[in-house]
Amino acid sequence: MKNYKKLKQLKPELFKRLTGVKPDTFEAMLKVCQEYHKEKKSKGGKPNKLSVSTQILLMLEYYREYRSMAHMAFDYEVSESTVSRTIKEIESVLLQSGKFSLPSKKALYEDDGIELEYILIDATECPVERPKKSKENATVEKRNNIL
Repeated sequence: MKNYKKLKQLKPELFKRLTGVKPDTFEAMLKVCQEYHKEKKSKGGKPNKLSVSTQILLMLEYYREYRSMAHMAFDYEVSESTVSRTIKEIESVLLQSGKFSLPSKKALYEDDGIELEYILIDATECPVERPKKSKENATVEKRNNIL
């Protein structure tokens, strides 16, 4: 399991290489998420096994290294569903804050005559919908040739 205290002691260049963000950006993410969790936990509920900083590291590692949720669940000693829920929750908290979103398409086109082309690939794991089994959907056929 990665430890934020250990990462915090690294040089900023190495910190960015390992996490994908600068230490200042990580601190800003941490503030936003701590405020959210403080508000959320004031209503009660079970405490999280992972600290807020570890949850952010988990999300960043998932997007940085393209690891499967099963491997991350093993490393962080939680279930796959916890990993998935944590990634979605932290991502939505950061996006709702408005400080960590990408510029809009309109803002990119309004640049001073510079043509920019961005390709964004979504590589997140998505649950697969499978049909439910039931007796009503099964094909029933009479057997006439049984002796």
